[in-house]
Amino acid sequence: MSVPVIALTGHLGAGKTTVLNHLLSAPGARVGVVINDFGAVNIDAGLVVGQIDEAASIAGGCICCLPDDGGLDQALAKLTDPQLRLDAVVIEASGVAEPLALARLVRFSGAENARLGGVIDIVDAIEHEHTVDTGGVPLARYAAATLVVINKLDAVADPEERRARITERIRERNPHVPVIASVRGRIDPALVFDVAQKEDPVDELPIAALLREEHRGHGDHVHADAVSVPVSGSVDAGALVDLLEDPPGGVYRLKGTVPVCSRRYLVNLVGRSIHVRTARSGQGENALVAIGVDLDIEEVRRRLQGVVSGPTAGAAGVRRLQRYRRLSA
Repeated sequence: MSVPVIALTGHLGAGKTTVLNHLLSAPGARVGVVINDFGAVNIDAGLVVGQIDEAASIAGGCICCLPDDGGLDQALAKLTDPQLRLDAVVIEASGVAEPLALARLVRFSGAENARLGGVIDIVDAIEHEHTVDTGGVPLARYAAATLVVINKLDAVADPEERRARITERIRERNPHVPVIASVRGRIDPALVFDVAQKEDPVDELPIAALLREEHRGHGDHVHADAVSVPVSGSVDAGALVDLLEDPPGGVYRLKGTVPVCSRRYLVNLVGRSIHVRTARSGQGENALVAIGVDLDIEEVRRRLQGVVSGPTAGAAGVRRLQRYRRLSA
């Protein structure tokens, strides 16, 4: 079983720890955490409340400047061990980490059960234009993000104008990346990883429940939309790859277990990153699920239905799907 590893990036003070703590409040979710702090003492680790025994900490500098075996592979191998049954692992990077370099470290990690589950870049709406993106060529870091969260818009005088201006800069470098706004880091965990339960499992340490109680009444929660379509028979591989390569507008994640000819495949799309592998016997129900913000529900459903109910075609589509399976391995 592969575990999605989500890189949480952003400059110092943007709100990464706040977003992380909100993600950890998801009911029933088991989330591992890797925290990297710039310096010899990992201060941020003390600010994170998690649902596993302890966070794996990597101190001593930017995570992207660590040697190849500088601790990240070991941390990911530990946290993606199938015995832990974690739903996701989140890396909270230091404020000086480069998102693209971090994404490469995760993608080519030696942890065999880890896969890149996205790069979420947190932008401070108050300070970003003064200290991070001060003009000129748009930042290279924008190109690495699969999701951008503009935080603290409630604290600026012109929130809509500021959001539009920052979004325009980001899309000069990354035209297709979803950009959402948040207040107090409150984004829907369903955008980031699977949240399969509405309540915490019995006998789990009830930290998530406590966090939810703490946040109750704050409002301004960014909610995700989800569209699910069952798959009753073999689908056309070419149509499936077309959907993964060109998802409906607003879709950030697309996942499913899909029969193609005599095999079943697990497919995952995060941003523009496609991951395909062969499904084990009995693993999951056959369905396609699209997740995003402000979706045109009927249009998304139409696109998914077009894949699952269309006629099957030739071998060219199967070769395209197999190519993604090989790249994912």
